[in-house]
Amino acid sequence: MPVLTRLVPSPVFVEIRSGALDALAGILADQRLSAAGRIAVAISNGSGARLRARLEPALPSADWYEVTDGSLDSAVLLAEQMRAGHYDAMVALGGGKIIDVGKYAAARVGLPLVAVATNLAHDGICSPVSILDNDAGRGSYGVPSPIGIVVDLDVIRQAPPRFVAAGIGDVVSNLSACADWELSHSVTGEPVDGLAVAMARSAGENLLRHPGSLTDRDLLTTLAEALVLSGIAMNIAGSTRPSSGACHEISHALDVLFPKRSAQHGEQVGLGAAFASFLRGERELTGLIVDRLRFHGLPVTADQIGFTEEEFTKAVHYAPNTRPGRFTILEHLDLSPSDIRDSYADYVQAVNS
Repeated sequence: MPVLTRLVPSPVFVEIRSGALDALAGILADQRLSAAGRIAVAISNGSGARLRARLEPALPSADWYEVTDGSLDSAVLLAEQMRAGHYDAMVALGGGKIIDVGKYAAARVGLPLVAVATNLAHDGICSPVSILDNDAGRGSYGVPSPIGIVVDLDVIRQAPPRFVAAGIGDVVSNLSACADWELSHSVTGEPVDGLAVAMARSAGENLLRHPGSLTDRDLLTTLAEALVLSGIAMNIAGSTRPSSGACHEISHALDVLFPKRSAQHGEQVGLGAAFASFLRGERELTGLIVDRLRFHGLPVTADQIGFTEEEFTKAVHYAPNTRPGRFTILEHLDLSPSDIRDSYADYVQAVNS
């Protein structure tokens, strides 16, 4: 008998609303994760530390761990520190770096993780991947997805607007990533998971067409939901394929080649998505992406994030090395540095005309 249905890996609960942070203890109890409040809480020395005083009275049995950075070493250290305690669950409270560190540490000690996001800079709040700095630059590590997601819209509205805008760039890049996946299917025969594409593309379209500004509560809700959908799409696919194509290869190349100068992840992948769409000849999609990036103050050319044309050309040429075995428009065209330089010049002329 054929399989008539399949299970979709997803968080057990998703709370996106105003006041969600103050209800955290009740949420953990209601979801039967930790009625007694025996949890480990990982925080940054920024937004997480500022919220600790607000949360401590409601979580008297919690142990708090301050994480200094988003490195593999910090994630391993956090896991070792938590082994001395006896916890029902772990909470990662902060931005993308803290959540990525928390996902990796929770996996090492076998704890369910609840991601409590203080900004919406990228889709790591729900993805099965931790992006951590290591001795070689930056690496991607497969981990279980968070069992729960908590997003307090009042907290998000206090985050720097640049972080919210970066999240929009990350989600909109799904459209380019899905196009790259479908290109690979037509050229190499790589299987495409239609459900994963539907979720990732819907998330991207929702942000591409949303008229709201960065201070619009409805836009923030849409963005938070889109980031969750992107994470679920990756869970369904079993890889980052529905949200990571040439756009992310270019971003990873910038991180590797210019580690001290890389911009926000969402800023880089948004630019990468626009350029990759241009390379695929999708002029309408390129225009829509560029318009949406500009509307939210995101970069659409390399110089707007501090890279010269030569540096961007070098990154695009190096980009396929960051994801061996992944087929995108970059692998398909196999452009020389001079070809990339010419294509980028044409792209800049097109977006500025």
